[in-house]
Amino acid sequence: MNAKHTKAEKLEAFGKLLDIMDELREKCPWDSVQTIESLRTLTIEETFELTDAILEGNLSEIEKELGDLLLHIVFYSKLGQEKGTFDIADVLHKISEKLIFRHPHIFGNIQVKNAEEVKENWEQLKLKEKGGNKTVLGGIPKSLTAMIKANRLQEKARGVGFDWDKKEQIWDKVFEELNELKAEIADYNQEKIEAEFGDLFFSLINAARLYNINPENALELTNQKFTKRFNYLEEKTIKQGKNLKEMTLAEMDVYWNEAKSL
Repeated sequence: MNAKHTKAEKLEAFGKLLDIMDELREKCPWDSVQTIESLRTLTIEETFELTDAILEGNLSEIEKELGDLLLHIVFYSKLGQEKGTFDIADVLHKISEKLIFRHPHIFGNIQVKNAEEVKENWEQLKLKEKGGNKTVLGGIPKSLTAMIKANRLQEKARGVGFDWDKKEQIWDKVFEELNELKAEIADYNQEKIEAEFGDLFFSLINAARLYNINPENALELTNQKFTKRFNYLEEKTIKQGKNLKEMTLAEMDVYWNEAKSL
């Protein structure tokens, strides 16, 4: 591992990867039959493996998973080259042009005060791009998980000024949605209960955004905490020669509280 490679060494390493991709595409029975469509699910898997490494804070694993993801980018570019539509140079030029266009405070004469203004400018510039998003909420992938999608919708709306005047105002909305949910639960209307749950979740995600909390990260931290505590509960139960289904809730709570203190 060497985090201080020269620019020439980095270019050489990238060129080596491109050469390897060319050879694999020509000679490997598996690589030679792949298509853009066949790689899609594998790319999704690689992306999630990278996020796992990031959540674990494992820099060595992040390095490895970044390589796997970079391979996919090179692979898609090779397939595009074979179709005569684009190659890796086109991909690199396009992202460079986009970065320059979306950072006029660096490459132009626009002044910004903070990161929030950069984000607001970013959304405005995306609307002006040739071939870019035609609507404020455009460009959000349909297959995004609902929580991430809700967060992005709110960020984009914020970019054009559609937001609370003061972040504290969001709590009135959260409590309003909670009361509406409780009312529908009292009426036992399952369809409306589901809708109100959605409204409550959306308002809580909005609150997270306003307080600079990534809701996806926050929920994942809670998932990890729950998993750790439940695994402790299960391990203690097994050591007693018991089955969780045989335990009372009060007995489980003893170990659960022990896990919380660890």
